[in-house]
Amino acid sequence: MLRVKIVRTGFHAPPRVETAADLAPQIGVSPEWIEERTGVARRHVADEPMHKLAAHAARQALGDGGPPDLLLNASLTPLQLIPDSSVFILQELGLDGRAAFSVHATCLSFVVALQTAASLVHAGAFRRVLVVSAEQGSVSRDFSQPESASLIGDGAAAVVLEPTPPGEGSAVLGFQMATWPEGAPHTELRGCGTRKHPNDPATVPQDNLFQMSGPNVYKMALRKVPPLIGGLLAQAGLTPDDVDLVVPHQASGPGMRAYEKLGFPPERIVNIIGEYGNCIAASVPMALALAERQGRLRRGDTILLMGTGAGLSVAGALLRW
Repeated sequence: MLRVKIVRTGFHAPPRVETAADLAPQIGVSPEWIEERTGVARRHVADEPMHKLAAHAARQALGDGGPPDLLLNASLTPLQLIPDSSVFILQELGLDGRAAFSVHATCLSFVVALQTAASLVHAGAFRRVLVVSAEQGSVSRDFSQPESASLIGDGAAAVVLEPTPPGEGSAVLGFQMATWPEGAPHTELRGCGTRKHPNDPATVPQDNLFQMSGPNVYKMALRKVPPLIGGLLAQAGLTPDDVDLVVPHQASGPGMRAYEKLGFPPERIVNIIGEYGNCIAASVPMALALAERQGRLRRGDTILLMGTGAGLSVAGALLRW
């Protein structure tokens, strides 16, 4: 158990909204097809880069509590390869001389970064850590793949972690993660690295666009997620009935409904897929921040953060809010 507390959250959705009806002609399907297959009726599309999205959410999370000792960028979509995107977020916030780096675990980046931050705070290395996820995945949509193109949205969210004060119970109760490389071909963006380098004449524009086989990811996740949740709950000595709120990665409409089959009633699941789409690593903290704003989080509640990412990776964290 790591005695750390999320003291504030931040949330930002770009003002421009793209509905299923707006998108349908671009990908050659009907709006009904989009909503039935993906569960996404609307998504927000950014007109500014990811470090500015991050800063909007980060300022909310920081509030008037002072600057962080450490900034962790937990995002998939970088501003550029180097310097690290955390540098540009720090610059946008007007902060100099603070520690900053990125934790990259695709859609699971926030969950993994939260555990990283909690471990550092618990160990005494830092006292105030800002974890921020900001995604501009819309620029990498492949409109020849209707299902994946209609899933992705843009957005950002952030949290601030500090040591739990004496007499309070906030903590990370448990964390588990596992990766199965056999799932790697199911979710890819092949460009931007040495395998499909821009200077390689064999590299084509589609290599820089998001590719996903949704049915294969869904089938594999159905096999891998339940045992990991069971192990995570057992680690903390809990059962599904002890979980007050499930905050999943907003993978897809079918993916969200799968949590009901695992014993979690729908009223305990934070589901924002219809309004915001799949915002990659920002999905989990966006759902968490919205749940707080809606009054669904109370101090002392047990919260399950859960998701899947390219790899195929599965990770979950149990929090006492």
